[in-house]
Amino acid sequence: MNAIAIIPARGGSKRIARKNLKLFHGEPMIARSIRLALDSGLFERVLVSTDDEEIATLALARGAEVPFMRPAALADDFTGTAAVMAHAVAALRQADDDFALACCIYATAPLLQKRFLHQGRDLLLEHPDKSFAFSVCEFGFPVQRALTLDETGALTALYPEYRLTRSQDLPAAFQDAGQFYWGRGEAWLRGDVLYSEKSLPVILPRYLVEDIDTEEDWRRAEYLYSALLASGELQA
Repeated sequence: MNAIAIIPARGGSKRIARKNLKLFHGEPMIARSIRLALDSGLFERVLVSTDDEEIATLALARGAEVPFMRPAALADDFTGTAAVMAHAVAALRQADDDFALACCIYATAPLLQKRFLHQGRDLLLEHPDKSFAFSVCEFGFPVQRALTLDETGALTALYPEYRLTRSQDLPAAFQDAGQFYWGRGEAWLRGDVLYSEKSLPVILPRYLVEDIDTEEDWRRAEYLYSALLASGELQA
C-alpha cells in the first residue's frame, strides 16, 4: 500500500529558537527525521511542510521534497498538526498523487526508531476500520495522583477523589510520545480525531521518549541519545 511521509517544520518556533535547524549531536535536528524516513523503506516520498526557505533548502539538500510552501495561516503558534497534515494531503491530492497512507513524522524526534514506524504501518493495515496509529508511552506514575499548586502556592491533589487510592489500584494512562502519526489519507482530509477510538497505539518504552519543547527537554534528549548510542540500541 503506497505511503508517504510528511515532516512538519515551521520556522517560527518560540521556546527554542530555530529548533528544527538547531544542531543536535552535530547535525540539524530535522535532518535526522528526514534520514530515518528515507532509510526506513516505508515511503514512496518523503516531504517537508514548511513556511521557511532555510528549512526548505536544507530539506532538499538532505533528500526530502518540498513540493509546496506552507501558507502563513498554517504556520502560526496556534495551528495544530492535523490542520497541517490535511493541507499537505489536499495539496498532493490536487496534484494527482495517489497514496493510501500519510505518516506525520515530527522534525524533533531524535530518539525515533524505524522499527516503531514499521509497527505503526502494520498495525493500521491490520485494522482497516481505524484511521490512525501513533506513538504513545505509559505515564511513569498514575495521573490520577497528580499534584498541583493552589493560589497560595501550597500543594493540593489535582484529583482529590483519588487521594487515598493506592497507585497500584489505578488504571494505566498513556501520553502522546510526539514522534509519529500514521494516518489514512482520507482520515486526515475528513478531520478524524486523533485522540479517539479511531486510533491505535504503538507503545514505546518511556526511555525512548522525549518531546522537545524547552531547553530542558533538549538537554534531556541529548543525554538519552548519548546513552542509547553507547548502549548500541540507537544508530547515529
